Amino acid sequence: MEEERLNRIKVVLAEKDKTGIWLGKQIGKSSCTVSKYINQKVQPDLKTLNLIANALDVDVKDLLVSNKE
Repeated sequence: MEEERLNRIKVVLAEKDKTGIWLGKQIGKSSCTVSKYINQKVQPDLKTLNLIANALDVDVKDLLVSNKE
């Protein structure tokens, strides 16, 4: 069964040439926690998603996979 993709954090980090370690420092989360977000093991809550968007200088919606094709 294919894993459901809910966020685009990994893609946006690559586009911005940033690492998970960098992101963790920016948002006050461990690199382990950020890795779980990046690899879709855990989804960040809305407050954390907003922190991630601000750190990456993108709109929150740019971090989400659209439910519309």
